[in-house]
Amino acid sequence: MRRNAILWGTALLLGLGIGFARQKDNAQAPEAAQPPASADDAAKKNPVKPTPEGLAEAKRLYGYHCAMCHGKDGDGKGDLAVSMDLKLHDWRDPTTIEKMTDGELFYIITNGRGKMVGGEGDRTKEQTRWNLVNLVRSFGKKSGT
Repeated sequence: MRRNAILWGTALLLGLGIGFARQKDNAQAPEAAQPPASADDAAKKNPVKPTPEGLAEAKRLYGYHCAMCHGKDGDGKGDLAVSMDLKLHDWRDPTTIEKMTDGELFYIITNGRGKMVGGEGDRTKEQTRWNLVNLVRSFGKKSGT
């Protein structure tokens, strides 16, 4: 009986050790290559003009689904990102996304990217996702820029 307990304990510790080692390797490995937005997706133009109402709707959704990682004001330092040691862009600096088209941002918001599981495509209307694009762009336009 004691011998079985020692064997099971050893197997458990070995399994946990391997699991933690893999988790550490995954955390240090570069982010898995994500399929980039197709040329058609990247070329999409945002049909939704930024309005106070649209930005307020997007800000509310952002607070529920996005801020935990991307930060309340887009600084990339949300509680979950910090605890997972994720390095996210600071969208308050417009240069972080200036080379991305609205179509590319829409694609990422819709489908996710890297450790961003899923995205909003299956749970929000298209207009709301375009409002999220407007919101992300607005983070870099604070205080007279």
